[in-house]
Amino acid sequence: MKIKFLCAAAALGIAGASQAAYADAPAPTPEFTVTGDAAIVSQYKFRGISQSDSKPAAQMAITVTDASGFYVATWGSSGTNGPLTPNGGTEIDVYGGYGKTIAGYSLDGGVYGYIYPNLANNNLFEVYADVSKSYGPIGVKLGLNWAPKQHYFSFNNPTGTQYSMYEYVEFTYSPASLSALTLHSHIGHTGGGLNYVKEYMDYTAGVGYKWKNLTFDVSAVGTNVGKGDSHANPYFFNGLADPGDTHRLAKAAAVVSLTASF
Repeated sequence: MKIKFLCAAAALGIAGASQAAYADAPAPTPEFTVTGDAAIVSQYKFRGISQSDSKPAAQMAITVTDASGFYVATWGSSGTNGPLTPNGGTEIDVYGGYGKTIAGYSLDGGVYGYIYPNLANNNLFEVYADVSKSYGPIGVKLGLNWAPKQHYFSFNNPTGTQYSMYEYVEFTYSPASLSALTLHSHIGHTGGGLNYVKEYMDYTAGVGYKWKNLTFDVSAVGTNVGKGDSHANPYFFNGLADPGDTHRLAKAAAVVSLTASF
């Protein structure tokens, strides 16, 4: 009886240890991860220029990432189809690339396509690359987007340049005592066929607060396009915008957004 009891106890002990080891083992990394978000914004600004005639827009994104680092994604925004929405309103973007972290530096690159169902002649694509790194609570990111020669520059290009380059730098700061709060800033430069009445700079400075899967953000977004630069602008598809409208869409404005992540 004593031997049988000891054997039974040993068996239970081995089973318990096996279950504990199994419970402590990390879950396997999924081959694919799907993430996304949906947002309401007070207006849609792209590189400092309003794409929604300074009116609210709804936006949504979905990303599928492979465990190796490759990913594909789509992003879309509603808009107002009118003389002051240069891309005809609705925008649907598709892009894909590869991201990897090496020695603490996050590297990312790929191809980004902009699709405008209401104005197909404005469709274009860019090749992008960026590098980012965190220094404690501070994050730094450098990137560039290059649009090579394509149909867009032949159809709608007041500069005559057959390419465009966009360079930018971003900073974020999340205080350790309040990790839900993030201060962020962005400075970018557009030069080439995507100029807005001139080669210009855009900027963003704002603060975001995250609660569960919701993020509330308030940002100042603008450009260095002044009133003196603002004339009737062929950037718009009807080419008839007056100087006041040209400047209004490029000047600094507060942009408020509420984003739900899933």
